[in-house]
Amino acid sequence: MTAADSPWLELAPGHPFGVDNLPYGVFSTPGTAPRVGVRIGDQVLDAGACAEQAGMESGEVWLTPSLNAFLAQGRQAWSAARHWLQEQLTNERRRDCVEQHLLPAESVTLHLPLEVADYVDFYASEQHATNVGRIFRPGAEPLTPNWRHLPIGYHGRAGTVVVSGTDIVRPTGQRKAPEEPAPTFGPSIRLDIEAELGFVVGDATRLGDRVAVDDAGDHLFGAVLLNDWSARDIQAWEYVPLGPFLGKSFATSVSAWVVTMDALEAARVGLPGQDPQPLPYLRGEHPPYGLDVHVEVELNGTVVSRPEYRDLYWSPAQMLAHLSVNGASVRAGDLFGSGTISGRERQTRGSLLELSWNGTEPVTLSDGATRSFLEDGDTVVLHAWAPGPGGVRIGFGEVSGTVVPAR
Repeated sequence: MTAADSPWLELAPGHPFGVDNLPYGVFSTPGTAPRVGVRIGDQVLDAGACAEQAGMESGEVWLTPSLNAFLAQGRQAWSAARHWLQEQLTNERRRDCVEQHLLPAESVTLHLPLEVADYVDFYASEQHATNVGRIFRPGAEPLTPNWRHLPIGYHGRAGTVVVSGTDIVRPTGQRKAPEEPAPTFGPSIRLDIEAELGFVVGDATRLGDRVAVDDAGDHLFGAVLLNDWSARDIQAWEYVPLGPFLGKSFATSVSAWVVTMDALEAARVGLPGQDPQPLPYLRGEHPPYGLDVHVEVELNGTVVSRPEYRDLYWSPAQMLAHLSVNGASVRAGDLFGSGTISGRERQTRGSLLELSWNGTEPVTLSDGATRSFLEDGDTVVLHAWAPGPGGVRIGFGEVSGTVVPAR
């Protein structure tokens, strides 16, 4: 299905938000309450109002200020809704009903698309984990013994997940450089980014149950771009022995549009190879898949990196299976990050820690300025796209944030 199937939409050829994409978000207009919208080209469909006029009672979940009610309905409802939306947007007979509920994208305010129930961040890139190991443990084996046996992650703070465009206040905390005799307190001086994909979960489970790797697709609703802002100096001092805490919990930015897993079917690729073979609960009957998503990292207008998500070692299904294998329940609105997306070449590293090799090789921007870590006033923007059916592109939009001084 392409934009050509609905000429009245007047989509530009190859538009990343065509009818094969249809990502969900939450928007408002002056004087109206936030509600669910669907991005189509350079417009936003007021999904709930359109469904209400069409007599589709199940569309009531789109009149709410988050995606959570829709997420709770599960895979069958998500797929049915996608088919209904495509029918509305490609059938000329539906034009009169649909067209009046289309709004210019630039005229709406976008909000956080979901109430984040729980947030977990993984560490699924072998190259990122290897780079970090080499930086922080020179001379030692870069990967810890457990890394190739399970998807490593940490539990983050759901309340500090923010939508694209939200300013990022420089965090303050304890830090101690190796050469210093005692810790000091103050604003982070090694503020970093992490280019990731985040996965949105729906269809809750009961406490004590677990999501099998083959059933993960019933719970994976869609993906967002995610920037896991990181204060490396705070993180380095605090993370032993329990892992990331204040160095990560101050802010996590996500894109405003959630691209559904259905829209990413054509982007599925095999994993790069897992050795040793994972335990059975991480294998399942069907081989877990990766995603061919191309990411771009822009710092103050200069593209500094182009990571490839297809390089990641662990799949989204394996991450969700591991997250719940101990009986931890999942809830509609859960979010988990992939961890930094990094490849072997410098231009595919997804963090400044790696790009500058811990500050020893600063990144040069187009205006001649250099960066090892972020300064106040810096703006970071992540973009991404994936291949869709028939050669179209599936766009994620962007996730942006500007660093403002510590309070």
